[in-house]
Amino acid sequence: MTPRLGLVCITASTQVRYRTITRKRLLDQAIATQRKLLEDIYRDNLQSFDAALRFCEQEGIALYRIPSSIFPFADEPIGRELLAQLSGALARSGARASEQGIRLVMHPDQFVVLSSDSADVVANSVKILQMHADILDLLGQPRSPWALVEIHGGKAARADALVAAIGRLPDAIRSRLALENDEYAYGADEIAAICRRSGVPMVFDAHHHIVHDKLPSYDDPSVAAMLHEARSTWALPEHQLVHISNGRDGFNDRQHADLISVMPSSYAHAPWIEIEAKHKELAIRQLRGWLGTTADR
Repeated sequence: MTPRLGLVCITASTQVRYRTITRKRLLDQAIATQRKLLEDIYRDNLQSFDAALRFCEQEGIALYRIPSSIFPFADEPIGRELLAQLSGALARSGARASEQGIRLVMHPDQFVVLSSDSADVVANSVKILQMHADILDLLGQPRSPWALVEIHGGKAARADALVAAIGRLPDAIRSRLALENDEYAYGADEIAAICRRSGVPMVFDAHHHIVHDKLPSYDDPSVAAMLHEARSTWALPEHQLVHISNGRDGFNDRQHADLISVMPSSYAHAPWIEIEAKHKELAIRQLRGWLGTTADR
């Protein structure tokens, strides 16, 4: 099967954009004004989400990563209340994605550190993850890795703590959770081992892998080996998701380039690939030449 490619959050063009607000600006307002500001942003961002689905339909893109900040402060009581009021619209949007065969995933930000040695940090991480799970529930997405919520390992040398924290997560989170290797704290081998222990799938990122291991090529044998190893952590191997990016100023630069000029040859056998390039849909269109296809669906 030809790999299906994923759009990450926004488009290079202005077709898909989202609004946000800083904590300072929001908290400087009276409660009634806070509510009105957030309600306007939530409604606008839901329209932007629908625009993203339309864009994916038009471009034949079968996977979309929803921005973690789509509903600012949704982990607070005021945000949860507003989401509940929009539950009908969210359900309709989620149903549309499902009808069109568009897979929806999320990637919480760096504040999620389940392996922290601070109980407060772990508690806040669970709170953030619950917000993501709530959004996916409201969108009517399954409690399975199809509707993935992926995070990094967090604080280094804390594998036991990470496994234990995952084991305590509520089902709405744990059933969707996946772990991704990174450039510094947890290499691909380490994350694969943690995934096996905790029973969650691994999202393999080839670029993080080559930076972490200081490899000279995506065709290093370990890349194909880790792709295969990661696939074995998925209950449904055909749902395996991987990431690709290129270094901006050199092969081992951790900063993402605008496009993808080099791909692991083994990725021709990856079922789902999220494209982490700055030029978003332009990179997807370019990669379709490499894949010899014009659409995923």
